[in-house]
Amino acid sequence: MRVLSLELDQFRNYAALRFTPPSGACVFIGDNAQGKSNLLEALALLATGKSFRAAREADLIRDDAPAASVSARVATRHGEIQAACIVARAGEGARKRFFRNGRAVPYGQFLGGVMAVTFIPLDLQLVIGPAGLRRRLLNAGLAQTSRAYYRDLAAYGAVVTQKNALLRASGAPDRDLLLTYNEQMAISGGRIASARAVYVRKLASEATAAHARWVGASPEFDVAYRPSPALAEETPEAIEQALRAALEANQTLEIKRRSALYGPHRDDLALSLGGLPLARFGSQGQQRTAVLALKAAEYASLHAAAGEPPILLLDDVLSELDRERRHAFLSSLGDFDQAFITSTDVPDMPATLRGEVVRVRAGSLAIENAAHA
Repeated sequence: MRVLSLELDQFRNYAALRFTPPSGACVFIGDNAQGKSNLLEALALLATGKSFRAAREADLIRDDAPAASVSARVATRHGEIQAACIVARAGEGARKRFFRNGRAVPYGQFLGGVMAVTFIPLDLQLVIGPAGLRRRLLNAGLAQTSRAYYRDLAAYGAVVTQKNALLRASGAPDRDLLLTYNEQMAISGGRIASARAVYVRKLASEATAAHARWVGASPEFDVAYRPSPALAEETPEAIEQALRAALEANQTLEIKRRSALYGPHRDDLALSLGGLPLARFGSQGQQRTAVLALKAAEYASLHAAAGEPPILLLDDVLSELDRERRHAFLSSLGDFDQAFITSTDVPDMPATLRGEVVRVRAGSLAIENAAHA
């Protein structure tokens, strides 16, 4: 998969940009706040439909412009496609519209056209950070390859929001309405947890193998799925039944705590090294190596699911890694069609990795060389 052209209009600090990216590695360098990360954010928007850093979608629109647009021509194994997203101001917020080959499409149909793996500094907290970071890792891989997963995730999230609002309202909650929400959570939650269980097995296999290549087979890095509630079986039907039972058994507790306590929104991953919890017993170096293994596994899993390598987006993470880990990670990805990397300076890269260095200055781009990056 390769981006043939990228166009930005009124996006972040770019009034207008027309850029033809190189194949291989495209390394954006420049001082902070010049627009390097904005380029990767735009590309991620075309893959996931979401920003990986914006607190408000209106922040994607430049200055006082009414709207911003991002579009790209992308070569895939199924042929060339045109993907676009328009973000328009709406009151105090913004709304997004998605396009495929010039035709407006729902978000669920937009997903899967362009596939990308994004690695940002926050991902280095995957081991010790909150469970939400690890759930985001699962959702990023699954939503890009399964529209059904995205639909279930969206439906489930809406129901959990409604249920929490009911539980937090003053007075006793309407128990019939609560039962309705629980039933909806059980149905979509069963499918979500089943898909995650299958995905985590693949992710664990790839991550364990990558980790072993870098540091040896012992101590072994392990990734395990920790659903809420714990499951004896992994079929959607069995999980739906178990989730329904857990919600029924703990209804009084949820009312007391005024929060939805069970379901995929409480899932986590257990990361261990040599059988010990990595967050508690691993050194910082061991934790970072595990994160790299997880991201390499995400890339390999998406590659296998798509039948072609996804676009790789590395936003200012290489500078936070020592030379050994940086080279091990990049080498583990194998042959990729295209990678976009941001850095304040030209990073030390493996000798086999070639590409172009592009200087970013105040929203303008200039190719500096086409040699080894």
